[in-house]
Amino acid sequence: MTISPQQQKRAILFADISGSTALYDKLGDVKALELITLHMEVMIAELAPHQGVLIKTIGDEILCTFPTAAAAFEAACAMQTAIARTRPAEGQPLYIRIGFHYGDVICEGNDVFGDAVNVAARVTAITRARQIMTTQAAVDALPPELSRRTRKITRAEFRGKEEALDVFLVNWELDDTLSTRIGLPQFRKPTEARHELMLRHRQRILTIDEQRKSIVLGREDSCDLVIQSTFASRQHARIELNFGKFVISDHSANGTYIRFSDSQVIHLARQEVMLHGAGAISLGQPFSEDPAEVIEYLVQ
Repeated sequence: MTISPQQQKRAILFADISGSTALYDKLGDVKALELITLHMEVMIAELAPHQGVLIKTIGDEILCTFPTAAAAFEAACAMQTAIARTRPAEGQPLYIRIGFHYGDVICEGNDVFGDAVNVAARVTAITRARQIMTTQAAVDALPPELSRRTRKITRAEFRGKEEALDVFLVNWELDDTLSTRIGLPQFRKPTEARHELMLRHRQRILTIDEQRKSIVLGREDSCDLVIQSTFASRQHARIELNFGKFVISDHSANGTYIRFSDSQVIHLARQEVMLHGAGAISLGQPFSEDPAEVIEYLVQ
């Protein structure tokens, strides 16, 4: 098959912080966000030494690519080792799970698309904390000294795939293979989760789900949810359902204020954060000023 100029072989890797929702409940939103940001930075720091490219962050998860399966393998092991050595001041250890796949992707701008990206996401979804899992295609592309550190553990069926795929566990912790093999089940992702976010502004209700995966908030009439406020930018913020996470990204001049259910408030300035539970959003105006235009949200 002829590969088009935009189609390239890449290793696609997702690295996801485990148990982040519980962390928000335990520490509060501000402290939890600080801790998650620290661990995200630790993971991202391992990309450049292994020729990795950060494609995007998705709440508490990163999507990145590598030129070879070996580079992704080495980076994944380095991430797990670096996270294991991280001792935050709060004394709250965090764990990550990593899944990667090797195949053809479509490179467009600063993003990647294609079936290979979906496969990598599905592999990550069945991975437990402190584990690295990968596919037959990635193992086949590894040199012998690395492929020997993988072991087939299951044959999984993925949505959209006619045939089940072999899934392999990577032994990254050579001196403690038992914990790597078993993983931490309390941080397993739920196999079935509803992905729906409801927004309410005045008398209007919008839903983000698998059918409608993103909306734009702002003052401009073309926005999905128009907010008539002098504090709001024309296209102020976007909320997206991205690999099972609802992420709000600020693109405004005045920033976006998020108030979570525990009354903690985060101010986003050209940043993004994962929405969870219930809360409120104010475009450009702090909650301390009692804004008239408040958007309520509920993730369920």
